[in-house]
Amino acid sequence: MSRVAVIGAGAMGLACAYDLVKQGYTVDIYESDDRIGGMSASFDFDGLWIERFYHFVCAPDYTLFDVLKELGIYDKLKWTDTKMGFFYEGKLYKWGNPIYLLTFPKASLIAKLRYGLHIFLTSKRSNWDKLDKLNAIEWIKSWIGPKAYDIFWKSLFDLKFYEFSNSISAAWIGTRLKRVGVSRKNIFQERLGYIEGGSETLLKELQRRIEEKGSKVYLRRGVDEVIVRDGAVKGIRTGDDFVEYDQVVSTVPLPYVPKLVPALPEKTRNQIEKVDNVGVVCVVLKLKRRLSENFWMNINDSRMMIPGVIEYTNLNPMQDKIVYVPFYLHVNHPKYREPNENFIREVMGYMKMINPEFSEDWVKATHVHRYQYAQPVCPPGFMSMLPPMKSEIEGCILPILPITIRKTGPSPIACGSDSSWRNWSERGKRVWEC
Repeated sequence: MSRVAVIGAGAMGLACAYDLVKQGYTVDIYESDDRIGGMSASFDFDGLWIERFYHFVCAPDYTLFDVLKELGIYDKLKWTDTKMGFFYEGKLYKWGNPIYLLTFPKASLIAKLRYGLHIFLTSKRSNWDKLDKLNAIEWIKSWIGPKAYDIFWKSLFDLKFYEFSNSISAAWIGTRLKRVGVSRKNIFQERLGYIEGGSETLLKELQRRIEEKGSKVYLRRGVDEVIVRDGAVKGIRTGDDFVEYDQVVSTVPLPYVPKLVPALPEKTRNQIEKVDNVGVVCVVLKLKRRLSENFWMNINDSRMMIPGVIEYTNLNPMQDKIVYVPFYLHVNHPKYREPNENFIREVMGYMKMINPEFSEDWVKATHVHRYQYAQPVCPPGFMSMLPPMKSEIEGCILPILPITIRKTGPSPIACGSDSSWRNWSERGKRVWEC
């Protein structure tokens, strides 16, 4: 069996390496961070080991369930009946079931019925080819009308994608609506899952199984270049060292790949460079008291520059209350470069708007995480835009999509690839994607 280098020790990198070592390959994983996990990595939050960005599990995440069973940790998967809120122009409304929708006073009855029917029928859809050709905003407006779009959706698009908001595939939105929509006990009750110990439980077990087979995970050791000669991979350069490999699998976000693999053909490079991405600045709060009863809160308020708030401990109960507040920003947006203190101060003001009883005395700790490439912008026809997973360079495998184990997003618009694992197959080779 040949030797393989996997670049990136995030969820996809670990899962890919695990699959390869089961097939008998010798695998080395290279990670520039000081820990495994990528966007799913955990950190010491004032004595609490918790994920940098929040994660949750939905009922149709069948491949994840299979992986947990195979690893012998399925018992770590827990389920909670969760609640959802909608903060609209200064008032918090109950959300997430037909009664709350019908009693919402800010939209017409016809608009609310069309909104509910749209969500319901999308959750039943299984073929996305037609929607992949449609613009998401136009698709939504055709169902619920422009006024209802402004109420229910506009802020989510604008504050997630900014200048790219009118360039999103209807299929991308539809698949996310379905994933959350079918994760319900019934039409009145949403039910979501989490892994005890967080994603770290799964990632550490994958690492243990990989190293048990004699393969290695190198932390604080990024790959500077994939060395290619005569159209084939020869190895990697890390620092001043050259290490020989027969194959290299990259699981880092696509924007890093052209610099990582300078020998890429111009066509592939152009395909990669056409994929836009948005970053995220995520404020994490540890509170003495609960902010609300909701795990998930969509926000449409002209004073607030966030699409939502995630109160994680309303899913995964803990003594302290954990709240994630994401700002989605392109890395070239001036706000992305603002100091952490500015984001924390802004969030404190938002917390007071959401719950007038909130005071800074509630706050036990704060932290801010940033990730340059948190979410690819997926326009109509996105899949056809991507380079092939198996590149033209012999022995070089690229990810089919930029990888994020969890969206740090507060609404169906952002609830893409949470802890959901999909098994992609190309020419008989399996590559796990988170």
